[in-house]
Amino acid sequence: MGKKVKKEVEPPPKDVFDPLTIESKEVATVVLLLNSPEEEILAKACEAIYKFALKGEENKVTLLELGAVEPLTKLLTYEDKIVRRNATMIFGILASNNDVKKLLRELDVMNSVIARLAPEEEVIIHEFASLCLANMSTEYTSKVQILDHGGLEPLIRLLSSSDPDVKKNSIECIYNLVQDFQCRATLQELNAIPSILELLKSEYPIIQLLALKTLGVITNEKESRAMLRDSQGMDHLIKILEAKELNDLHIEALSVIANCLEDTDTMVLIQQTGGLKKLLAFAENSTVPDIQKNAAKAITKAAYDPENRKLFHEQEVEKCLVDLLGSENDGTKIAASQAISAMCENSSSKEYFNHQGIPQLVQLLKSDNEEVREAAALALANLTTCNPANANAAAEADGIDPLIYILSSKRDGAIANAATVLTNMAMQEGLRGSMQSHGVMHALLSPLRNANVVVQSKAALAVAATACDMEARTELRNSGGLEPLVELLHSKNDEVRRHASWAVQVCAGDELAATELCRLGALDILEEISLSVSRKNKFSELAYNKLLNNHLPLKYSQTGYLSSSNIISDGFYDCGRINPGTKLWPLKDLCLQEPNDRRAVLLINSKPSDVSPPPSTEDKCSDTGYGRTISSSSSLRRASKEKTRKNSYYFSAGFGSPTEDKSEPASGRSTALSKSTIKEKGVRKSRGKKEEERLKEEEEVTAAPKWAGEGNLDKEWYPPPDPDFCVYVYEVTKSILPITNIKEQIEALAKYVAEKMGGKISKEKLQDFSWELHISELKFQLKSNVIPIGQIKKGTFYHRALLFKALADKVGIGCSLVRGEYGRAWNEVKLMNESQKGGIWGLSPPEVYIVDLMCHPGGLMKLKSKEADLYRFL
Repeated sequence: MGKKVKKEVEPPPKDVFDPLTIESKEVATVVLLLNSPEEEILAKACEAIYKFALKGEENKVTLLELGAVEPLTKLLTYEDKIVRRNATMIFGILASNNDVKKLLRELDVMNSVIARLAPEEEVIIHEFASLCLANMSTEYTSKVQILDHGGLEPLIRLLSSSDPDVKKNSIECIYNLVQDFQCRATLQELNAIPSILELLKSEYPIIQLLALKTLGVITNEKESRAMLRDSQGMDHLIKILEAKELNDLHIEALSVIANCLEDTDTMVLIQQTGGLKKLLAFAENSTVPDIQKNAAKAITKAAYDPENRKLFHEQEVEKCLVDLLGSENDGTKIAASQAISAMCENSSSKEYFNHQGIPQLVQLLKSDNEEVREAAALALANLTTCNPANANAAAEADGIDPLIYILSSKRDGAIANAATVLTNMAMQEGLRGSMQSHGVMHALLSPLRNANVVVQSKAALAVAATACDMEARTELRNSGGLEPLVELLHSKNDEVRRHASWAVQVCAGDELAATELCRLGALDILEEISLSVSRKNKFSELAYNKLLNNHLPLKYSQTGYLSSSNIISDGFYDCGRINPGTKLWPLKDLCLQEPNDRRAVLLINSKPSDVSPPPSTEDKCSDTGYGRTISSSSSLRRASKEKTRKNSYYFSAGFGSPTEDKSEPASGRSTALSKSTIKEKGVRKSRGKKEEERLKEEEEVTAAPKWAGEGNLDKEWYPPPDPDFCVYVYEVTKSILPITNIKEQIEALAKYVAEKMGGKISKEKLQDFSWELHISELKFQLKSNVIPIGQIKKGTFYHRALLFKALADKVGIGCSLVRGEYGRAWNEVKLMNESQKGGIWGLSPPEVYIVDLMCHPGGLMKLKSKEADLYRFL
């Protein structure tokens, strides 16, 4: 047996590195290992980095600063599964850091992460890849990248994964993605709703909650609601509401149901299956305020559809909502009030709330919470619109005071809603008086000055509704409410301008208010608006015409027309045609001007004055400002001192024409004129005396205008008196007023006017009628361009037409005054033609005639006839 020989160990090859086991205590060292070509080292390095990143945000920042992110992105596509898995796990953790997310977007790794969602990958890779995408999807740019790289489809597929973490991460990522409209559209194409509904059966509440939130977003789209309905989604949602143990999901479930109820077909389906009744009972019986609030919100959303309102009414939703108004939670009160607002579109619901609901809403107007007051006011605004019964019910529930109080609220919405309710109440004549007694006009001043255009619009509309009565207009004027109203006419908002114009038109019904409006510049603003194509509206035209009706000199100068309802009063003057936008000179300024070659200004003034100046300096002259007149002492006052004091006329700055007391009877006017008439008759009889006496009489007649023009300018100024015109008024009242036939009255008045203006002038002699010289002489005599109409003894067409209109208005004969071209003017009257049968009452409608005051005084010519055209035109 031979001796054993020891076998020698062969040394390792010279080109092979001996294995080295090291232990690193620095993360920087491990980060360097990420560039190693060895799979085992890469796997262990990734595992170590993953554990390090889990420990907190600071460690994630450290890894970012050490440059670990870029080499890790390369490992996402590494061939070795372990390396690939560990790298994916690291990114699932790191992606929660905003700076890491930003770098990942720049490195464009989205495609690599989405690739890890492939079915052949391990579940753990699915978990962390979906977690990475969930973290990344909170940023809009990342959403776009996920969608562009087709990430939505694999995420939907992972909703069916067996791993709950994968499901949770996937549905969370989808929830973030569907905040974008384009993602919602893609989700519909991929038919994701059935998979999401399946998650509602999960045993994990967080998955159920995320699924409900996702459904709450996507069901804002009509197509998604239809898909959910077809997938029996409403059954799943109702079951969640019925399960008391799932009460933490009820709020989100109600949000989804709220969206679905906007769809009429879904509403019908849920009503047919009894789900609607369950929903209302659930809302009414729940003790959780947020659930009640969301239930009311669901009703509000659905109630915007007419068919849904009808179904809700059949289920007696009104009772549920009234009960919710009594909740102690302000959010629930607000939501219930909003639901009532929506249900008000249904007339039957409106009627129900008349008996129940309005008193509760009025109580909410007194809440300390301004949002509650705003919502309650909105509900009342809708309830009272076009519903007098509800407006009365709100007033009977003592709603006027709190509504007026809300007008001073800090919330613009509450102010606008309260103003709307008050507007609706003001439509009832019986309620307007009560509102005025509570100071509504003064309370509207603050909203009129509000900067919010909606508040301005509603406040102006409220003024238009409440200022129908004289007392209200007086209160508004005395409170300074007309000034902010006029300011609103400057608004660039169409609705504000329209409602302000309406309010001005209503306020202009009061003479003093109309005067003040003109003083504040309303007439100028409205005239400017009327010249604008884009800004004018029907209401501004109405307001402008209404104010013009209180400023007849301007109206006649601009439009060349006065209707039968435009009654010429003392102080009216005609200075000829002016173009729109041109300022009309005040009567005082015109009277104080020196005579010139311009057209004479014709003045109507039946307020008599003494022929000789009284001893008192203050009584020497009559005083007229642009809008203010006070009659001096005269023979009228000696005839009836107290009566004249009562009937002294005032008109304030902004009007050239004072408006006489319309209630003064004609007979009283005749009586007051009796003494001055005797004097004037004496003057007329003295024409046969010597020439010097006649001149003396004329000088006495013209003395008063001279005082007006040459007196102390610091004294109050009066328009020139017109004794002759006073005589005309007396004579016409005495001789023509008793005539019972209107046609005979017109003919008699026409002959009277022609007689006083130079008599009949044939067509052939019209050119020889020297009225121009006569007018020039009067201007020279009076030292003024303003000539009282009674002073004119030779008048042409426009002189006679004005005198006819002025006298006709004094005795109640309806006629219009129309200005033509080249010095023509005429009067139009309407007469019934009783010889023709027809019309509603057996008579033909009235026909319009032109009154001949020149060629054949008293003649009546049918409008548009040949003879009428010859009279009107050259």
